[in-house]
Amino acid sequence: MSFTMSIGSKAIDFSLPATDGRKYSLKEFDNVDVLVVFFTCNHCPYVIGSDEVTRKTSEKYMDKGVKFVGINSNSKNTYSDDDFPSMVKRMEKYKFPWTYLYDESQDIARAYGALRTPHYYVFNKKRELVYTGRAVDNPKDTSKMTVNDLDRVLEEITSGEPVSIEITNPLGCNVKWDGKDAHWMPAEACDLVL
Repeated sequence: MSFTMSIGSKAIDFSLPATDGRKYSLKEFDNVDVLVVFFTCNHCPYVIGSDEVTRKTSEKYMDKGVKFVGINSNSKNTYSDDDFPSMVKRMEKYKFPWTYLYDESQDIARAYGALRTPHYYVFNKKRELVYTGRAVDNPKDTSKMTVNDLDRVLEEITSGEPVSIEITNPLGCNVKWDGKDAHWMPAEACDLVL
């Protein structure tokens, strides 16, 4: 079995605090047709480099029943900038159009098999996984991107079309696992095979 969730898998429930002071679980998003869960953080240059493209993609599909949920699972002991107070400050500053959750135990990152920041998971109305991987092909410098896989997937799914490419390799920094070197990954957490 691979580390990352496989296509067709059901979304895994969570109960996590958000930067808006509330706690969220999957049922809070029952009213949306498409749920994009993405593992992100505060400090990663790939996240910072692509945040505005992610914002535009989120805003583009908001009226088509799509909701974005960002989850920060990075250990604050590896990067102190990834702690919860820094998440709150970041959302206050940038006002991103997604719910930003904190997975301090890293249990949700393990359950989903998050490999990198950012790593995207797109679920349909039945909360079945229809896509996992990257958003764009150059997240560190989106001025050089040539492909926006996330936009393509959301265009396909909101138009009632099948997802043409279901898996891509996420591009970014490793998830920062508590007590491990910043570049460590679980042995079974190989890159996705296309």
